[in-house]
Amino acid sequence: MTTEVTAPVLDPLFTAEDTDRFTDRHIAALAAGTSAAVRIPAMLTPDACTAALTALDRLPVGEYDPQRVPTRILRFGPALNDHRMPDGTLAAARYWHAADTARRSWAAAALRPDPVAVALGALGTAWGAAVLPATIDGRPVFGGTVREIRDGALVHCDEVVREYPRPVFDQPVIAQLAFNLWVAAPESGGETTIWRRRWQPSDEAHRDAYGYHPSVVGDAQSVTLRPGLGDALLFNPANMHAVAPSAGRRVAFAFFLGLTTTGQLIAWS
Repeated sequence: MTTEVTAPVLDPLFTAEDTDRFTDRHIAALAAGTSAAVRIPAMLTPDACTAALTALDRLPVGEYDPQRVPTRILRFGPALNDHRMPDGTLAAARYWHAADTARRSWAAAALRPDPVAVALGALGTAWGAAVLPATIDGRPVFGGTVREIRDGALVHCDEVVREYPRPVFDQPVIAQLAFNLWVAAPESGGETTIWRRRWQPSDEAHRDAYGYHPSVVGDAQSVTLRPGLGDALLFNPANMHAVAPSAGRRVAFAFFLGLTTTGQLIAWS
């Protein structure tokens, strides 16, 4: 008796595309959840990456609380989920203090070119309208963090509509994208893997700090992309994703994009 092994059925649309520029179709496909990722190789030149990396020395870079983030990650810039209260509301006073402090530090660092400004400009051109900052009670939030990940990042997903069940922004968000632009890339390792697998309530039984045990993604279809110097990556972070440990520096400018009910793109971190 022979046992027939059948290959898993794959989604032919869940692929990573390399391109020389973002388009509205890229953004729409990622928002719809069909495409896996879109990458622009070498969006920034090596000289621009070196200039950005040098400017980072003028920013107050810190670390996450290891009780919350067990893998060591250096970072600059407040993220909304860093200031979420246990009841799912924003610790507003603490967040706005951190946001205002970060804005002053960013301005003082005088990044030329500013990778976040370059990226937002490219995405606005693709969409046909400027990307605006998300607002809370009319006040623009901070957008544009820097992350240096050497030890990897756990399997996790990012969805502001779940992190804040009572909407935190003035603009209702119907889809979320994540953007990364690497100004330092390791010689080996540091790959980003994105699975065709979204959060399910049963995943909470496999919670591991801010993320989940790798068993939650099982044999789900995935794409893996290695960061290159100056590369820009756009993907839907509602899909489970993780970062592998790297041999060398892996530094990215990052922010989230939201597609609103009015078709506007907004940004935050």
